[in-house]
Parts: sequence; C-alpha cells; structure tokens
Amino acid sequence: MTGGADGLSRLSLNQKTTELWSVEEAAAGCVRAGIGWIGLWREQVRAAGGAEAAGRIVREAGLRVSSYCRGGFFTADSDEGWRQAVDENRRVTEESAALDCDTVILVCGGMRGSDLDVSRRQVEEGIAATVPAAAANGVRLAIEPLHPMFCADRSVIVSLRQSLDIAEQFPAETVGVAVDVFHLWWDPQVWEQIERAGKRIFSYQVCDWLDPLPDVLLGRGMMGDGVIDFRRFTEAVTATGYTGPVEVEIFNQKIWNQPGNQVLTKMKTRYQSLVAPYL
Repeated sequence: MTGGADGLSRLSLNQKTTELWSVEEAAAGCVRAGIGWIGLWREQVRAAGGAEAAGRIVREAGLRVSSYCRGGFFTADSDEGWRQAVDENRRVTEESAALDCDTVILVCGGMRGSDLDVSRRQVEEGIAATVPAAAANGVRLAIEPLHPMFCADRSVIVSLRQSLDIAEQFPAETVGVAVDVFHLWWDPQVWEQIERAGKRIFSYQVCDWLDPLPDVLLGRGMMGDGVIDFRRFTEAVTATGYTGPVEVEIFNQKIWNQPGNQVLTKMKTRYQSLVAPYL
C-alpha cells in the first residue's frame, strides 16, 4: 500500500540530494513538489541559525523531519577525544528534539590507528554513553552500516548484522538501524538481517549503485540508473512492519549541479515507479 493517490505520502527529500540548497530552499522545494518529509543535515541546520530556527522553517512549511544526520564519529585517538565525541552526540540528540525529529542517523566513525577492534569497541561504548541522552530527549539512534569501502575513514560498522549486534544490547525503542540500499545491496546476508531487524528499522534510504562507480564518495545515482533491486529491498523492509518515510539520499556532484526543482521532479518519478508500488 503506497498511501496517497500518487504514492508520495512517505517520500522524503534528504538534503544531500540537493546539497546546494539551504534549509529554507529545500523546504520550499518540497512544498512545490508535494513532498511532506525532509531529512536534515547538521551543517545546513547550523547555517540556518541552529535547530530552533531550522525547526521553525520546516514547521511553517508544513513539513516533517524524517531524520537528522549525523551523529556518530565516536572513534578517536585518545580517551579525551572519545569523550568529546560522546558529548557532541548528546548535543545532537538535543538538536534533533528541537527539530521535532525522532531519529538521529549514526555514522559511527572510521578506524583509528591500526586497531580495528579498539575502534569498534569505541563505537559500542560511545553508543552506550549516548543512549541516556537520546532516551531523555525522546530520540532514537539509528546505526547506519556503511559499505566496507568506507571502513578506514567513515565507519567501522559495515554490515547490517554488525549494526544489529550492537543495537540489540539496548532497548528497541531507543537504538535501531538505518537501512540504506547503497551500503547494503551487496551483502548476501542482508535479507535475513532485515527480517531480524524487525521494529528496529528506524530509517529506510534509497539511491542507486552506478556501474562502474564514478567516485567512492560522490558516485551515488538516481534510482533506476544503476544495479540495485528496489522491489526486493522495499518488500523486505515493508514485511518487517516498517511504515515510516523513505528518504532519497544522493551524493553526486553532477546531480547537485542540476536545478533542484529538476532533481525533485525526476526523484518523484523514479520513486513512484521503482519504490512506492512495493510499500
């Protein structure tokens, strides 16, 4: 069931898809396009004057915030650096609450030094230290596993199984996972892990994997331009009972350079044909 005659009721614009737009511009673009959700990024929220100001912009536009990105980056070269990362994540939960957003996306942090085990332990301990603040602010922490090519610099958590192994140490209403097809399409265990995740799926994000991949960081494609099976992913996530928003999150300079309204038009069309029918 798609919800709404045009299937758009659950579509969310993640700000990264229109990177050059401010919060105000992105909110106005969503209104013009008939999109009711927006995923906000911390740097744009700061540029808008902070969480209180950005929250007002979004609410006055009649939109809801699907996720706040990003928390995480717990790994550090020193104990003091780790403590500072935890303090920053506690502030992120406060900002998310000010945005009326219940979901913080955690990009957990890359390897420090040459010790992968220590880095992963820092992530687990960092999440544990952040959970009380998240619960107090009514915010959920969504651990996002990234593709293994980002293990060294962005996330030592590289599979849904790893994410769930951490999440299941904490209450299901506070710690869960983000399912981003770009990072998970390759994983032969992903289907059983999506089923395992159940109510811990807090965010579902879509874009496409281009072949060949033009750039490690800025090489994501619009749905339908690559190799990902959106039907299977969407049906698997839906089967867990997930009824939340579906964010389109694309890191791609060529897309960023296009007029934002043009990007949203294509995004809607691709979403309606490739994702919405299977919700």
